[in-house]
Amino acid sequence: MILLDGKGTAATLRMGLAVEVQNLSRQIARTPGLAVVLVGNDPASQVYVRAKEKAALEAGLNSMVYRLEIETSQKELEALIDKLNADDNVDGILLQLPLPGHLDSQACLERILPEKDVDGFHPINMGRLALGLPGLRPCTPSGSLRLLAHYGLNPAGKKAVVVGRSNIVGKPLAMMLAAPTINATVTVCHSGTKDLGAECREADFLFLALGKPRFIKKDMIKEGAVVIDIGINRTTSGLCGDCDFEDVKDKVSAITPVPGGIGPMTIAELLFSTIQACKWRNQL
Repeated sequence: MILLDGKGTAATLRMGLAVEVQNLSRQIARTPGLAVVLVGNDPASQVYVRAKEKAALEAGLNSMVYRLEIETSQKELEALIDKLNADDNVDGILLQLPLPGHLDSQACLERILPEKDVDGFHPINMGRLALGLPGLRPCTPSGSLRLLAHYGLNPAGKKAVVVGRSNIVGKPLAMMLAAPTINATVTVCHSGTKDLGAECREADFLFLALGKPRFIKKDMIKEGAVVIDIGINRTTSGLCGDCDFEDVKDKVSAITPVPGGIGPMTIAELLFSTIQACKWRNQL
């Protein structure tokens, strides 16, 4: 069984990105900039933002973090987004989700310029993904596929099952897997799937993003399958994925740990997206 080390892989990738940032900075006579906006005091969001800030600084990016009070109004948040859109030193804008309940997340995401939308959530970027056109891609699906590529695991021609259909992970991941560049045969499962176990047992590559701790057991997995566990669940015994790692580890050929799997790859992918956004904005 291969343990797909996202933490180590992301660290290696960041070293290469730091060199690329140096070269790009010389070309454009400034440091590529990433702005992260955090509203409120959600503990998980604060941890994620600190990790993103640390990774951006280590890669040599100009990291700008805007921490707003939970009482921030829709108008105030949109005004900040407009300011960042107009700032030529900002190449990428990331709005940390979830937002407090009184704010309209979709309206805020759509307000970010598509060319600065490093999370890839703007309808234009999602539409470009669906059409197979170049654009900024959601970081978690991209990071998952980059981790597979790092280990030489190729889903081309294989059966890939995605459990979860969120706009953040499941839907874009399914489109990426089905794209001609990867050529997997894709099935998307969700809460309405009648026999989830039967679908999962067909998977050569099983991607889990359903948000249920240790839900997937070994009797739901094909012998020798590759499991990419994207779920991060907080339980009384600590963080765990959607897959019961201890139960399945002797049956799979490769699996991501939680934590230390897809989380670090998502952050690394954010840096890739910021660099790509900078290149496109400067026509490089």
